[in-house]
Amino acid sequence: MFDITSSKLLILAIVALIVVGPKDLPLLLRTVGKYLGVIRRHANEFRSQLDEVMREAELQDLRKEFESVGNEMKATMDEGARAIDTEMTSAKTGVDSALKSGDTRPALKDPGPEAPETPEAAEAPGGSEPPAREKTGT
Repeated sequence: MFDITSSKLLILAIVALIVVGPKDLPLLLRTVGKYLGVIRRHANEFRSQLDEVMREAELQDLRKEFESVGNEMKATMDEGARAIDTEMTSAKTGVDSALKSGDTRPALKDPGPEAPETPEAAEAPGGSEPPAREKTGT
């Protein structure tokens, strides 16, 4: 910031010694040191306040981002709840209409090729039980 070399500092010391005098020079140096300390304290305080403002700005940005994520999550959950409600309503309507028509069998859209048509077909010979093993005398 300031380009103070040793030669410039020596010139300043000689000028201060001539202008102030050797008797008052220690008092002047103490006063200058005291004011430099005050200036440093104020600069450090300013820097810490600036850092605090920057942290608060970052926290506000994080808070906004967190709120937007929360809003997106809430919207997604609401959409899922509406989809579930729609499916539940259509299932209830199907069950109610089946009960009103007197059909007590569950309404299957597509039973598929493996679904038995009657309970007797499920108990047909050669069912799902594995064949019995014969014991051999060894």
